[in-house]
Amino acid sequence: MVMSAWKKVTAGLASFGRSVSTFAGSISGQRKVTIIIVIVGVILLGGEYLAIRWLPGHRERANQALLRQLPYQNNGLGIKMRVAAGIYGKVEDQPTDIRIYRPKLFGGGPSITVTSQPNTTSSSQFSPELLAQLETAGVRENLTGYQFEHLTLDQRDAVLISQYDFLQRSLDYTARVMTPERIVQAVCATGSANQDLYSQACDESLRSIQVAGPPSNLPQNTDTASN
Repeated sequence: MVMSAWKKVTAGLASFGRSVSTFAGSISGQRKVTIIIVIVGVILLGGEYLAIRWLPGHRERANQALLRQLPYQNNGLGIKMRVAAGIYGKVEDQPTDIRIYRPKLFGGGPSITVTSQPNTTSSSQFSPELLAQLETAGVRENLTGYQFEHLTLDQRDAVLISQYDFLQRSLDYTARVMTPERIVQAVCATGSANQDLYSQACDESLRSIQVAGPPSNLPQNTDTASN
């Protein structure tokens, strides 16, 4: 019974194949060329649609999803921040620091490492001497891509520094935030992927840092920037 049904199916497929061959043989060479041109034209139009219409929109949606900020809080370090989704993958939580990172197949993915140490001076502001050293470090030490900014983050005195790491092929952003109780440092590495995009992700993530503790006594205008 099964063998009989199989023979019928086989015979049907063979008959269909002969019909297709007969139809193909009946088409003139000119018509074959025309059909090929039409098929190629459809393929090209589809490719053009993907390249012009779909791909840019898809890329923009992917970038926005990567930059979307997700909340993170660590009571041990006394911080709250919003971390870009493209960086927020795994979290390694140690007593003295935390590391948030997005693993890559061949390494070199983006990451944020946050540490905290006591403020032995109880001051709310970085000293003018330290600020001067940080501001001029790029020139004095001939550091590639060095940028310095003195700013206020959530009513705290802070500095934001960026420089290129040739060894890791990464652009590193460092934020230091001072409170009367502690000094928090956060380092965000773009990794070797899309550095323009991850630079924005790092910058926005570090600028969102909030540090717990008593309020800082700051003058009204503390924001300065230097490139």
